[in-house]
Amino acid sequence: MKKLLTLASLLVVASLALAACGGGGSSASDLLGAIKERGYILVSTDPNYEPQSFLNTEGKRAADTKCPADALTTAEMQGFDVDVAIAVGDSLGVETCFATPGWDLITAGNWADKWDVSVGSMTITTARQAILDFSVPYYYTPAVVAVGADSGITSLDQLAGQALCAGVSTTYESWLNNDKEALGLPDSSIYASVPAGVTVVPLDTDQECAQSIASGRTDFVGYVTSATVVDANIAAGMPVVKLEGAVYSEDLAAAFDKSSTLDTASLRAAVDELFKAMHSDGRLSELSNKWFGMDITQAPK
Repeated sequence: MKKLLTLASLLVVASLALAACGGGGSSASDLLGAIKERGYILVSTDPNYEPQSFLNTEGKRAADTKCPADALTTAEMQGFDVDVAIAVGDSLGVETCFATPGWDLITAGNWADKWDVSVGSMTITTARQAILDFSVPYYYTPAVVAVGADSGITSLDQLAGQALCAGVSTTYESWLNNDKEALGLPDSSIYASVPAGVTVVPLDTDQECAQSIASGRTDFVGYVTSATVVDANIAAGMPVVKLEGAVYSEDLAAAFDKSSTLDTASLRAAVDELFKAMHSDGRLSELSNKWFGMDITQAPK
């Protein structure tokens, strides 16, 4: 989620607020019908979360796109979540378009029909289930701690009394705050306790934590995020290392707003059917191997 991209994200949200996608004069009786009627599905995701979702700086917007003027097209985005979202659009016979609101806005619910669905690596938690509906998981990741390569820190217990970064309104922030209610995961999915005396430094996204370390920021020694993000950071040459062992595991799914003006049940059912088929026929595994170099679409044993 993004320093240089913040203004662009606000413009997207402002534009979409003027023409909310759920209602907008549609004659459809539910959200799936409205999507098919207009010919595109508007997916919220993150433009700065490589390799899950990030801008394709070489992509050219097609002149004949049905996407709203301030939404991004499939040519302008790339990544694992992006490919999953495109598969959703293809399965419905519509174009996939992308909105990029802040993560805190997505997880807060009450989207006011500004986008249809989130395909943005959202962890299913108890708290989020009160305001959002979820699809079946489409992949699973371990949450880990990464630190600056020159920090000298090699284990979790050495983080006691240190400052760590996390994306705002993420499960990573909830774990660092030792807020089990907000984390909303079963005890069996939590593998480590937060080191004593940790100070939490929230940024717009956990990816910004890694980028800040790379730029020389020194008010925190590390960050918590998905193992896939840390692996991508290391592959990109960022001066960080991953501490051994996951701190918890995440079931990641598409999310739907319970307060949507139009009923989302048929859309959720269609996405569930697609994800189950993609699990069964290996398409999700193929996408996982493409973007992560491993298959993380199988539920942890």
